[in-house]
Amino acid sequence: MKNVSVLGSTGSIGKQTLEVAAANPDKIKIRALAAHTSDVLLEEQINIFQPDIAALSDEAAAERLKKRYTGKTKILAGEAGLLEVATFSEVDTVLASMVGYAGLRPTLAAIEHGKDIALANKETLVAAGSIVMSAVAEHNVTLLPVDSEHSAIFQALAGGKHQEVKRLLITASGGPFRGKSKAELENVTLEQCLKHPNWSMGRKITVDSSTLANKGLEVIEAHWLFDMPYEKIDVVVHPQSVIHSLVEYQDGSVLAQLGLPDMRLPIQYAFSYPERFDNAFGQLDLVKAGQLTFEAPDLEAFPALKLAVECGKAGGTLPCAFNAANEESVYAFLDNKIKYLDIPMTIEKIIVRHQNILQPVIEDIEQTDAETRRLTREILKSL
Repeated sequence: MKNVSVLGSTGSIGKQTLEVAAANPDKIKIRALAAHTSDVLLEEQINIFQPDIAALSDEAAAERLKKRYTGKTKILAGEAGLLEVATFSEVDTVLASMVGYAGLRPTLAAIEHGKDIALANKETLVAAGSIVMSAVAEHNVTLLPVDSEHSAIFQALAGGKHQEVKRLLITASGGPFRGKSKAELENVTLEQCLKHPNWSMGRKITVDSSTLANKGLEVIEAHWLFDMPYEKIDVVVHPQSVIHSLVEYQDGSVLAQLGLPDMRLPIQYAFSYPERFDNAFGQLDLVKAGQLTFEAPDLEAFPALKLAVECGKAGGTLPCAFNAANEESVYAFLDNKIKYLDIPMTIEKIIVRHQNILQPVIEDIEQTDAETRRLTREILKSL
């Protein structure tokens, strides 16, 4: 039985994690939940799963819930409450699915308290990969990927030795604008951007998928997860989202993991590993899937991918700066304050200005994140 805390329980991944728990009640016990502001939905989740504790990082939202709720679950508030959920003594595994950089501190705290991590928050490794992976080694915990691409690579790596790997091939759907030129992207709307052809995801990650920034973040995440040099990590566009990623070995063999485009499958595998639970969420039918195709990403129309990989290769605090600039730009786009192509343009301006610290400690990461966000907001205001 896994005793689980869910960080970000009211988001897309968090809600699907609870579906996985509901489908496996004899294998997964939800002991703690945390969300940001969605007090009504969190209350519904509390009533269903009866966790020991639950937290809302927004104190006003927590106060609203405390006034209504009369059950046995202890309601916590603010950053302290969030950290208590991440480090709760009755929990052995933390599902980290908070959106963006905000997931770094609670994930690090969970690691430092000996919790195994099911990681759905790629920004944690993008911003502070060296620090997080050092903590994983120091505290002897297991960190398993929840992203479908990294779960696929993790599974395919079982087919050979690390030194036998020639390349990791991360697949990308291409998003809603695959095949469009940069000129055609000039006036795309938020509504168009949020219509992903294959996946049901949160708003921020859906925008990241459309710009291919998400693939850049995944390249950096793969570098840290699998101790693989950037020269051995490539991105290939696979519009059908059936092959979730591949590993190419030195003998010419290429091992792929296939499945439905359903995040509940990699979530469940992160909890079941090294075993596999029965599947309650549907099975891939290869005949119905039909033709599977591949193409190279268009780095001219979607420069965020190239920028992210360049930052990853440079290392230090530069990936953190990329992530902060991307988050601020995407949120501005979601608020209809900037145009779509302003996102990669703003990121590039930030990267050029950034003073890189090559061997950062956590204070350097926090300062980089805060300063980059301030500078990004200044740039966005001038657009």
